[in-house]
Amino acid sequence: MRRLGTPFGILAAVTGAFAYVGTVDPNEPGHYPVCPLLQLTGVLCPGCGGLRSAHAFITGDLGGALSANAIATVGYVLFAGVWALWLVRAWRGQPLRIALAPAWWWGVGAVLLVFTVVRNLPFGSALAP
Repeated sequence: MRRLGTPFGILAAVTGAFAYVGTVDPNEPGHYPVCPLLQLTGVLCPGCGGLRSAHAFITGDLGGALSANAIATVGYVLFAGVWALWLVRAWRGQPLRIALAPAWWWGVGAVLLVFTVVRNLPFGSALAP
């Protein structure tokens, strides 16, 4: 049971964060700070809309979560999958080792870059929060 402490601790922290964002609506002004990049340059970063996405996700509005920030919503699902894998491996006494080749990291960076550029162009306004 001791080896399950870290996965459950991480789950408790993430659950607490999602519970807070679920109760304190980021769509109401004044609750959260504005993205510094957006405030200074007017450019949406890949994380812009992430809190609104988390709020919609936790309240069951999957369409709203995807429209606020599709990348973040996919990240929530990926986190759940990796966490479940981590829990199973910890239960079996095996370490969690996810070794991604550099090409995967470059691919993730490319997807984030394309997402950022497209959501800031007129034809990509559907990706903007």
